[in-house]
Amino acid sequence: MNLRPVFYVIGTLLCILSASMVVPMLVDLYFLHPDWKVFLICMVTTFFFGGLLILTNKTEKIEIRTREGFLLTTLSWVLVSFFGALPLWFSELDLNLTDAVFESVSGLTTTGATIIAGLNEAPPGLLLWRSILQWLGGIGIIVMALSLLPFLGIGGMQLFRTESSEHEKAMPRATELAKNITIIYCLLTVLCIISYTIAGFKFFDAFCHGLTTISTGGFSTYDTSFINIEGFEDELTCIVFMLLGSIPFVLYLKFIRGNRAALLKDEQVRWFLGLLSIAIIIMSAWLVLFNSLSISDALRYSSFNIISIVTTTGYASVDYNSWGLFPAIIFFFLTFIGGCNGSTAGGIKIFRLQVIYAVTSSQVKKLLSPNGVYTSFYNNKPIPQDVPLSVMSFFFLFALNFTVLSVLLSMCGIDFITAMSGAATALANVGPGLGTVIGPTGNFASLPDAAKWLLAIGMIMGRLELFTVMVLVLPRFWRP
Repeated sequence: MNLRPVFYVIGTLLCILSASMVVPMLVDLYFLHPDWKVFLICMVTTFFFGGLLILTNKTEKIEIRTREGFLLTTLSWVLVSFFGALPLWFSELDLNLTDAVFESVSGLTTTGATIIAGLNEAPPGLLLWRSILQWLGGIGIIVMALSLLPFLGIGGMQLFRTESSEHEKAMPRATELAKNITIIYCLLTVLCIISYTIAGFKFFDAFCHGLTTISTGGFSTYDTSFINIEGFEDELTCIVFMLLGSIPFVLYLKFIRGNRAALLKDEQVRWFLGLLSIAIIIMSAWLVLFNSLSISDALRYSSFNIISIVTTTGYASVDYNSWGLFPAIIFFFLTFIGGCNGSTAGGIKIFRLQVIYAVTSSQVKKLLSPNGVYTSFYNNKPIPQDVPLSVMSFFFLFALNFTVLSVLLSMCGIDFITAMSGAATALANVGPGLGTVIGPTGNFASLPDAAKWLLAIGMIMGRLELFTVMVLVLPRFWRP
Protein backbone atom coordinates (compact mmCIF):
# COMPACT_ATOMS: atom_id res chain seq x y z
CA MET A 1 0.00 0.00 0.00
CA ASN A 2 1.41 3.37 -1.10
CA LEU A 3 0.90 5.87 1.72
CA ARG A 4 2.61 8.84 0.07
CA PRO A 5 -0.52 10.04 -1.81
CA VAL A 6 -2.58 9.60 1.37
CA PHE A 7 -0.32 11.81 3.49
CA TYR A 8 0.08 14.31 0.65
CA VAL A 9 -3.70 14.82 0.44
CA ILE A 10 -4.00 15.03 4.24
CA GLY A 11 -1.24 17.65 4.27
CA THR A 12 -3.18 19.67 1.70
CA LEU A 13 -6.33 19.45 3.83
CA LEU A 14 -4.42 20.63 6.92
CA CYS A 15 -3.09 23.64 4.98
CA ILE A 16 -6.66 24.50 3.94
CA LEU A 17 -7.73 24.17 7.58
CA SER A 18 -4.85 26.44 8.62
CA ALA A 19 -5.86 29.09 6.08
CA SER A 20 -9.42 28.96 7.45
CA MET A 21 -8.16 30.02 10.89
CA VAL A 22 -7.24 33.44 9.49
CA VAL A 23 -10.88 34.56 9.45
CA PRO A 24 -11.71 33.97 13.17
CA MET A 25 -8.30 35.41 14.08
CA LEU A 26 -9.15 38.64 12.25
CA VAL A 27 -12.58 38.71 13.89
CA ASP A 28 -11.03 38.44 17.35
CA LEU A 29 -8.57 41.18 16.39
CA TYR A 30 -11.46 43.39 15.28
CA PHE A 31 -13.25 42.86 18.61
CA LEU A 32 -9.93 43.21 20.50
CA HIS A 33 -10.27 39.75 21.97
CA PRO A 34 -7.02 38.10 23.13
CA ASP A 35 -7.94 34.75 21.57
CA TRP A 36 -6.55 36.00 18.25
CA LYS A 37 -3.15 34.86 19.54
CA VAL A 38 -4.52 31.34 20.01
CA PHE A 39 -5.69 31.23 16.40
CA LEU A 40 -2.34 32.55 15.20
CA ILE A 41 -0.39 29.86 17.06
CA CYS A 42 -2.79 27.11 15.97
CA MET A 43 -2.68 28.36 12.39
CA VAL A 44 1.11 28.23 12.27
CA THR A 45 1.19 24.81 13.96
CA THR A 46 -1.38 23.31 11.59
CA PHE A 47 0.34 24.81 8.53
CA PHE A 48 3.70 23.45 9.70
CA PHE A 49 2.48 19.86 9.95
CA GLY A 50 0.43 20.17 6.75
CA GLY A 51 3.38 21.60 4.84
CA LEU A 52 5.67 18.93 6.25
CA LEU A 53 3.36 16.18 4.99
CA ILE A 54 3.20 17.81 1.55
CA LEU A 55 6.96 18.26 1.19
CA THR A 56 7.88 14.78 2.43
CA ASN A 57 5.24 12.95 0.37
CA LYS A 58 5.17 14.87 -2.89
CA THR A 59 4.72 12.60 -5.89
CA GLU A 60 4.51 13.16 -9.63
CA LYS A 61 1.14 11.43 -9.85
CA ILE A 62 -1.45 11.09 -7.10
CA GLU A 63 -3.08 7.68 -7.51
CA ILE A 64 -5.61 6.64 -4.91
CA ARG A 65 -6.53 2.97 -5.10
CA THR A 66 -9.22 1.22 -3.06
CA ARG A 67 -7.13 0.55 0.06
CA GLU A 68 -5.62 4.03 0.02
CA GLY A 69 -9.13 5.44 -0.42
CA PHE A 70 -10.41 3.77 2.73
CA LEU A 71 -7.40 4.89 4.76
CA LEU A 72 -7.45 8.42 3.36
CA THR A 73 -11.13 8.92 4.13
CA THR A 74 -10.89 7.87 7.78
CA LEU A 75 -7.44 9.28 8.57
CA SER A 76 -8.19 12.68 7.03
CA TRP A 77 -11.35 13.20 9.10
CA VAL A 78 -9.59 12.09 12.30
CA LEU A 79 -6.51 14.29 11.84
CA VAL A 80 -8.42 17.33 10.60
CA SER A 81 -10.77 16.97 13.58
CA PHE A 82 -7.78 16.93 15.97
CA PHE A 83 -6.14 20.02 14.47
CA GLY A 84 -9.53 21.72 14.29
CA ALA A 85 -9.83 21.16 18.04
CA LEU A 86 -6.64 23.11 18.86
CA PRO A 87 -8.24 26.61 18.92
CA LEU A 88 -11.04 25.23 21.11
CA TRP A 89 -8.58 23.51 23.45
CA PHE A 90 -6.43 26.60 24.04
CA SER A 91 -9.20 29.23 24.02
CA GLU A 92 -10.32 31.19 27.06
CA LEU A 93 -13.18 28.72 27.55
CA ASP A 94 -10.58 26.41 29.12
CA LEU A 95 -11.95 23.22 27.57
CA ASN A 96 -10.13 19.98 28.21
CA LEU A 97 -8.88 17.85 25.31
CA THR A 98 -11.94 15.60 25.37
CA ASP A 99 -14.39 18.50 25.09
CA ALA A 100 -12.33 20.25 22.41
CA VAL A 101 -12.10 17.12 20.24
CA PHE A 102 -15.80 16.35 20.77
CA GLU A 103 -16.78 19.87 19.64
CA SER A 104 -14.45 19.72 16.64
CA VAL A 105 -15.67 16.28 15.54
CA SER A 106 -19.25 17.42 15.98
CA GLY A 107 -18.51 20.43 13.80
CA LEU A 108 -16.67 18.70 10.95
CA THR A 109 -19.18 15.85 10.80
CA THR A 110 -21.97 18.52 10.80
CA THR A 111 -23.57 16.77 13.77
CA GLY A 112 -24.16 19.90 15.85
CA ALA A 113 -23.95 18.33 19.31
CA THR A 114 -22.24 20.78 21.62
CA ILE A 115 -20.64 20.77 25.05
CA ILE A 116 -20.28 24.56 25.28
CA ALA A 117 -22.67 26.46 27.54
CA GLY A 118 -22.94 30.25 27.57
CA LEU A 119 -22.64 30.69 23.81
CA ASN A 120 -24.13 34.18 24.08
CA GLU A 121 -20.98 35.35 25.90
CA ALA A 122 -18.44 33.15 24.07
CA PRO A 123 -15.56 34.79 22.13
CA PRO A 124 -16.71 35.82 18.63
CA GLY A 125 -13.75 34.16 16.92
CA LEU A 126 -14.57 30.86 18.61
CA LEU A 127 -18.23 31.03 17.59
CA LEU A 128 -17.17 31.73 14.03
CA TRP A 129 -14.64 28.87 14.10
CA ARG A 130 -17.34 26.39 15.10
CA SER A 131 -19.42 27.57 12.15
CA ILE A 132 -16.45 27.37 9.77
CA LEU A 133 -15.77 23.79 10.87
CA GLN A 134 -19.30 22.83 9.95
CA TRP A 135 -19.14 24.69 6.65
CA LEU A 136 -15.89 22.93 5.72
CA GLY A 137 -17.34 19.61 6.82
CA GLY A 138 -20.40 20.20 4.65
CA ILE A 139 -18.48 20.72 1.41
CA GLY A 140 -16.14 17.86 2.35
CA ILE A 141 -19.12 15.53 2.73
CA ILE A 142 -20.54 16.49 -0.68
CA VAL A 143 -17.24 15.97 -2.49
CA MET A 144 -16.70 12.67 -0.66
CA ALA A 145 -20.20 11.43 -1.52
CA LEU A 146 -19.84 12.37 -5.20
CA SER A 147 -16.33 11.08 -5.85
CA LEU A 148 -14.78 8.78 -3.25
CA LEU A 149 -17.62 6.74 -1.68
CA PRO A 150 -19.18 5.61 -5.01
CA PHE A 151 -15.72 4.45 -6.08
CA LEU A 152 -15.34 2.45 -2.84
CA GLY A 153 -18.84 0.96 -3.26
CA ILE A 154 -19.94 1.59 0.33
CA GLY A 155 -23.51 0.90 1.43
CA GLY A 156 -25.00 1.02 -2.06
CA MET A 157 -23.06 4.12 -3.12
CA GLN A 158 -21.96 2.28 -6.27
CA LEU A 159 -25.45 3.06 -7.53
CA PHE A 160 -24.26 6.63 -8.06
CA ARG A 161 -21.03 5.51 -9.66
CA THR A 162 -23.19 3.89 -12.32
CA GLU A 163 -25.20 7.08 -12.73
CA SER A 164 -22.13 9.28 -13.07
CA SER A 165 -20.47 6.98 -15.59
CA GLU A 166 -23.51 7.21 -17.84
CA HIS A 167 -23.21 10.99 -17.89
CA GLU A 168 -19.43 11.04 -18.23
CA LYS A 169 -19.52 12.87 -21.57
CA ALA A 170 -22.11 15.42 -20.50
CA MET A 171 -20.79 16.10 -17.00
CA PRO A 172 -17.33 17.44 -16.13
CA ARG A 173 -14.62 15.21 -14.78
CA ALA A 174 -14.36 14.65 -11.02
CA THR A 175 -12.15 17.68 -10.32
CA GLU A 176 -14.28 19.95 -12.49
CA LEU A 177 -17.43 18.61 -10.85
CA ALA A 178 -16.00 19.27 -7.37
CA LYS A 179 -15.09 22.83 -8.37
CA ASN A 180 -18.57 23.54 -9.75
CA ILE A 181 -20.27 22.02 -6.70
CA THR A 182 -18.07 24.17 -4.44
CA ILE A 183 -19.09 27.31 -6.35
CA ILE A 184 -22.78 26.41 -5.95
CA TYR A 185 -22.21 25.68 -2.25
CA CYS A 186 -20.57 29.10 -1.78
CA LEU A 187 -23.35 30.91 -3.67
CA LEU A 188 -26.06 29.24 -1.57
CA THR A 189 -24.11 30.15 1.59
CA VAL A 190 -23.96 33.82 0.57
CA LEU A 191 -27.65 33.79 -0.32
CA CYS A 192 -28.46 32.23 3.08
CA ILE A 193 -26.44 34.89 4.94
CA ILE A 194 -28.18 37.69 3.04
CA SER A 195 -31.59 36.14 3.72
CA TYR A 196 -30.89 35.88 7.46
CA THR A 197 -29.77 39.52 7.50
CA ILE A 198 -32.96 40.64 5.74
CA ALA A 199 -35.01 38.53 8.17
CA GLY A 200 -33.57 40.53 11.10
CA PHE A 201 -30.42 38.77 12.27
CA LYS A 202 -27.37 40.83 13.20
CA PHE A 203 -24.73 40.36 10.52
CA PHE A 204 -22.40 38.27 12.69
CA ASP A 205 -25.22 35.93 13.73
CA ALA A 206 -26.47 35.80 10.14
CA PHE A 207 -22.98 34.89 8.92
CA CYS A 208 -22.51 32.10 11.49
CA HIS A 209 -26.00 30.69 10.98
CA GLY A 210 -25.61 30.91 7.22
CA LEU A 211 -22.54 28.65 7.40
CA THR A 212 -24.24 26.12 9.67
CA THR A 213 -27.62 26.07 7.92
CA ILE A 214 -26.50 25.30 4.37
CA SER A 215 -24.14 22.66 5.79
CA THR A 216 -27.08 21.22 7.79
CA GLY A 217 -24.82 21.39 10.84
CA GLY A 218 -26.92 23.19 13.42
CA PHE A 219 -24.34 25.05 15.52
CA SER A 220 -25.89 28.28 16.76
CA THR A 221 -24.52 31.39 18.42
CA TYR A 222 -27.21 31.02 21.10
CA ASP A 223 -27.60 28.36 23.79
CA THR A 224 -31.30 28.07 22.99
CA SER A 225 -30.85 27.80 19.22
CA PHE A 226 -34.01 29.24 17.59
CA ILE A 227 -36.22 28.83 20.68
CA ASN A 228 -36.02 32.46 21.84
CA ILE A 229 -35.77 33.96 18.35
CA GLU A 230 -38.98 35.78 17.53
CA GLY A 231 -40.33 36.15 14.04
CA PHE A 232 -41.43 33.53 11.53
CA GLU A 233 -39.20 35.10 8.84
CA ASP A 234 -36.08 33.72 10.58
CA GLU A 235 -37.57 30.22 10.83
CA LEU A 236 -38.80 30.31 7.22
CA THR A 237 -35.32 31.27 6.01
CA CYS A 238 -33.84 28.42 8.01
CA ILE A 239 -36.40 25.93 6.66
CA VAL A 240 -35.71 26.87 3.04
CA PHE A 241 -31.94 26.54 3.31
CA MET A 242 -32.06 23.38 5.42
CA LEU A 243 -34.04 21.83 2.58
CA LEU A 244 -31.66 23.20 -0.04
CA GLY A 245 -28.70 21.73 1.84
CA SER A 246 -30.37 18.30 1.95
CA ILE A 247 -30.97 17.95 -1.80
CA PRO A 248 -28.27 16.44 -4.06
CA PHE A 249 -26.03 19.29 -5.15
CA VAL A 250 -25.37 17.68 -8.52
CA LEU A 251 -29.03 18.36 -9.36
CA TYR A 252 -28.40 22.10 -8.94
CA LEU A 253 -25.59 21.79 -11.46
CA LYS A 254 -27.87 19.96 -13.88
CA PHE A 255 -30.52 22.64 -13.36
CA ILE A 256 -28.03 25.41 -14.13
CA ARG A 257 -26.86 23.52 -17.24
CA GLY A 258 -30.38 23.57 -18.66
CA ASN A 259 -32.07 20.47 -17.25
CA ARG A 260 -34.85 22.38 -15.49
CA ALA A 261 -36.81 19.26 -14.61
CA ALA A 262 -33.90 17.51 -12.88
CA LEU A 263 -34.99 18.49 -9.37
CA LEU A 264 -38.62 17.48 -9.81
CA LYS A 265 -37.96 14.25 -11.70
CA ASP A 266 -35.45 12.84 -9.23
CA GLU A 267 -37.16 10.08 -7.23
CA GLN A 268 -34.93 10.64 -4.20
CA VAL A 269 -36.04 14.26 -3.92
CA ARG A 270 -39.72 13.33 -4.35
CA TRP A 271 -39.47 10.68 -1.64
CA PHE A 272 -37.65 13.09 0.63
CA LEU A 273 -40.24 15.86 0.29
CA GLY A 274 -43.11 13.38 0.48
CA LEU A 275 -41.84 11.85 3.72
CA LEU A 276 -41.38 15.29 5.25
CA SER A 277 -44.92 16.29 4.26
CA ILE A 278 -46.45 13.15 5.80
CA ALA A 279 -44.50 13.57 9.06
CA ILE A 280 -45.45 17.26 9.34
CA ILE A 281 -49.14 16.56 8.75
CA ILE A 282 -49.22 13.77 11.35
CA MET A 283 -47.33 15.84 13.93
CA SER A 284 -49.46 18.93 13.30
CA ALA A 285 -52.66 16.93 13.73
CA TRP A 286 -51.35 15.55 17.04
CA LEU A 287 -50.48 19.03 18.32
CA VAL A 288 -53.90 20.39 17.38
CA LEU A 289 -55.87 17.46 18.85
CA PHE A 290 -53.85 16.71 21.99
CA ASN A 291 -51.79 19.83 22.76
CA SER A 292 -54.50 22.40 21.98
CA LEU A 293 -52.35 24.38 19.55
CA SER A 294 -53.82 26.40 16.71
CA ILE A 295 -53.41 24.97 13.22
CA SER A 296 -50.95 27.73 12.25
CA ASP A 297 -48.76 27.22 15.34
CA ALA A 298 -48.89 23.44 14.97
CA LEU A 299 -47.77 23.67 11.33
CA ARG A 300 -45.06 26.20 12.22
CA TYR A 301 -43.52 24.24 15.08
CA SER A 302 -43.81 20.80 13.50
CA SER A 303 -42.47 21.98 10.12
CA PHE A 304 -39.36 23.63 11.55
CA ASN A 305 -38.40 20.91 13.99
CA ILE A 306 -39.21 17.91 11.80
CA ILE A 307 -37.31 19.39 8.85
CA SER A 308 -34.44 20.19 11.22
CA ILE A 309 -34.26 16.59 12.46
CA VAL A 310 -34.75 14.82 9.11
CA THR A 311 -32.19 17.06 7.38
CA THR A 312 -29.89 16.27 10.36
CA THR A 313 -29.40 20.00 11.02
CA GLY A 314 -30.42 19.89 14.67
CA TYR A 315 -31.80 23.38 15.25
CA ALA A 316 -34.78 23.63 17.62
CA SER A 317 -37.50 26.28 17.80
CA VAL A 318 -39.33 24.69 20.73
CA ASP A 319 -38.75 22.05 23.40
CA TYR A 320 -40.51 19.18 21.61
CA ASN A 321 -39.75 16.92 24.59
CA SER A 322 -42.78 18.52 26.24
CA TRP A 323 -45.15 17.45 23.45
CA GLY A 324 -45.67 13.97 24.84
CA LEU A 325 -44.61 10.36 24.24
CA PHE A 326 -45.95 9.96 20.71
CA PRO A 327 -43.99 12.93 19.28
CA ALA A 328 -40.87 11.71 21.10
CA ILE A 329 -41.18 8.32 19.37
CA ILE A 330 -41.72 10.00 16.00
CA PHE A 331 -38.67 12.23 16.47
CA PHE A 332 -36.59 9.20 17.54
CA PHE A 333 -37.32 7.32 14.30
CA LEU A 334 -37.01 10.46 12.16
CA THR A 335 -33.48 10.85 13.56
CA PHE A 336 -32.30 7.87 11.52
CA ILE A 337 -33.68 8.81 8.10
CA GLY A 338 -31.50 11.69 6.92
CA GLY A 339 -31.54 13.56 3.62
CA CYS A 340 -30.50 12.77 0.07
CA ASN A 341 -27.20 11.35 -1.07
CA GLY A 342 -24.84 13.98 -2.48
CA SER A 343 -26.08 16.58 0.01
CA THR A 344 -24.69 17.78 3.33
CA ALA A 345 -27.25 15.77 5.34
CA GLY A 346 -26.36 12.65 7.31
CA GLY A 347 -28.45 9.69 8.40
CA ILE A 348 -29.26 6.47 6.58
CA LYS A 349 -30.21 8.44 3.44
CA ILE A 350 -33.43 8.33 1.43
CA PHE A 351 -32.00 6.35 -1.49
CA ARG A 352 -31.36 3.33 0.74
CA LEU A 353 -35.00 3.31 1.83
CA GLN A 354 -35.97 3.43 -1.85
CA VAL A 355 -33.73 0.48 -2.71
CA ILE A 356 -35.14 -1.58 0.18
CA TYR A 357 -38.70 -0.70 -0.90
CA ALA A 358 -38.01 -1.60 -4.54
CA VAL A 359 -36.41 -4.95 -3.64
CA THR A 360 -39.19 -5.78 -1.16
CA SER A 361 -41.88 -4.96 -3.75
CA SER A 362 -40.21 -7.26 -6.27
CA GLN A 363 -39.96 -10.02 -3.66
CA VAL A 364 -43.68 -9.74 -2.79
CA LYS A 365 -44.61 -9.92 -6.47
CA LYS A 366 -42.40 -12.99 -6.87
CA LEU A 367 -44.18 -14.68 -3.95
CA LEU A 368 -47.50 -14.13 -5.69
CA SER A 369 -46.17 -15.18 -9.13
CA PRO A 370 -43.11 -17.44 -8.64
CA ASN A 371 -42.52 -17.83 -12.38
CA GLY A 372 -42.48 -14.11 -13.06
CA VAL A 373 -39.34 -12.06 -13.65
CA TYR A 374 -39.28 -8.81 -11.73
CA THR A 375 -36.60 -6.14 -11.89
CA SER A 376 -36.07 -3.54 -9.17
CA PHE A 377 -35.67 0.04 -10.39
CA TYR A 378 -34.20 3.24 -8.99
CA ASN A 379 -34.87 6.49 -10.85
CA ASN A 380 -36.36 4.44 -13.71
CA LYS A 381 -33.12 2.46 -14.12
CA PRO A 382 -32.47 -1.17 -13.13
CA ILE A 383 -30.69 -1.51 -9.79
CA PRO A 384 -27.33 -3.32 -10.21
CA GLN A 385 -27.30 -6.77 -8.62
CA ASP A 386 -24.69 -5.91 -5.96
CA VAL A 387 -26.53 -2.82 -4.67
CA PRO A 388 -29.38 -4.48 -2.68
CA LEU A 389 -26.95 -6.69 -0.74
CA SER A 390 -24.71 -3.69 -0.07
CA VAL A 391 -27.65 -1.63 1.19
CA MET A 392 -28.96 -4.44 3.41
CA SER A 393 -25.46 -4.93 4.82
CA PHE A 394 -25.38 -1.22 5.65
CA PHE A 395 -28.71 -1.46 7.49
CA PHE A 396 -27.46 -4.44 9.49
CA LEU A 397 -24.17 -2.73 10.35
CA PHE A 398 -25.99 0.49 11.30
CA ALA A 399 -28.32 -1.43 13.65
CA LEU A 400 -25.39 -3.33 15.14
CA ASN A 401 -23.38 -0.16 15.76
CA PHE A 402 -26.42 1.57 17.24
CA THR A 403 -26.98 -1.33 19.65
CA VAL A 404 -23.33 -1.58 20.69
CA LEU A 405 -22.96 2.19 21.13
CA SER A 406 -26.17 2.39 23.20
CA VAL A 407 -24.94 -0.40 25.50
CA LEU A 408 -21.50 1.17 25.90
CA LEU A 409 -23.05 4.56 26.70
CA SER A 410 -25.31 2.98 29.33
CA MET A 411 -22.20 1.37 30.87
CA CYS A 412 -20.87 4.92 31.37
CA GLY A 413 -23.74 5.54 33.79
CA ILE A 414 -26.07 7.30 31.34
CA ASP A 415 -29.84 6.83 31.58
CA PHE A 416 -31.71 4.78 28.97
CA ILE A 417 -33.26 7.65 26.97
CA THR A 418 -30.00 9.61 26.83
CA ALA A 419 -27.98 6.54 25.81
CA MET A 420 -30.42 5.46 23.07
CA SER A 421 -31.02 8.90 21.60
CA GLY A 422 -27.33 9.81 22.00
CA ALA A 423 -26.27 6.79 19.97
CA ALA A 424 -28.89 7.57 17.33
CA THR A 425 -28.03 11.24 17.02
CA ALA A 426 -24.29 10.51 16.81
CA LEU A 427 -24.51 7.83 14.12
CA ALA A 428 -27.04 9.86 12.13
CA ASN A 429 -25.14 13.15 12.69
CA VAL A 430 -28.25 14.99 13.87
CA GLY A 431 -27.17 16.83 17.05
CA PRO A 432 -29.77 17.02 19.81
CA GLY A 433 -31.17 13.86 21.32
CA LEU A 434 -34.16 13.27 23.57
CA GLY A 435 -34.67 13.78 27.28
CA THR A 436 -33.63 16.56 29.62
CA VAL A 437 -29.86 16.02 29.33
CA ILE A 438 -29.10 16.13 25.59
CA GLY A 439 -32.53 17.23 24.35
CA PRO A 440 -33.21 20.43 22.36
CA THR A 441 -32.76 22.60 25.46
CA GLY A 442 -29.72 20.76 26.87
CA ASN A 443 -26.19 19.91 25.75
CA PHE A 444 -23.58 17.15 26.09
CA ALA A 445 -21.35 18.90 28.67
CA SER A 446 -22.50 16.83 31.66
CA LEU A 447 -21.73 13.46 30.05
CA PRO A 448 -18.65 11.54 31.26
CA ASP A 449 -15.50 11.87 29.19
CA ALA A 450 -15.70 8.22 28.17
CA ALA A 451 -19.18 8.81 26.74
CA LYS A 452 -17.95 11.85 24.79
CA TRP A 453 -15.17 9.82 23.18
CA LEU A 454 -17.63 7.08 22.29
CA LEU A 455 -20.00 9.61 20.75
CA ALA A 456 -17.15 11.27 18.83
CA ILE A 457 -16.21 7.88 17.36
CA GLY A 458 -19.88 7.30 16.54
CA MET A 459 -20.12 10.66 14.76
CA ILE A 460 -17.11 9.90 12.56
CA MET A 461 -18.35 6.39 11.79
CA GLY A 462 -21.80 7.67 10.89
CA ARG A 463 -20.39 10.44 8.71
CA LEU A 464 -18.11 8.03 6.84
CA GLU A 465 -20.90 5.49 6.21
CA LEU A 466 -19.61 2.94 8.78
CA PHE A 467 -17.88 0.55 6.33
CA THR A 468 -15.09 3.04 5.65
CA VAL A 469 -13.99 2.86 9.29
CA MET A 470 -14.89 -0.76 10.02
CA VAL A 471 -12.77 -2.12 7.18
CA LEU A 472 -9.62 -0.68 8.80
CA VAL A 473 -9.91 -3.04 11.78
CA LEU A 474 -9.73 -6.14 9.58
CA PRO A 475 -6.27 -7.77 9.56
CA ARG A 476 -6.76 -8.56 5.87
CA PHE A 477 -6.81 -4.86 5.04
CA TRP A 478 -3.19 -4.44 6.21
CA ARG A 479 -1.80 -7.51 4.51
CA PRO A 480 0.37 -6.88 1.40
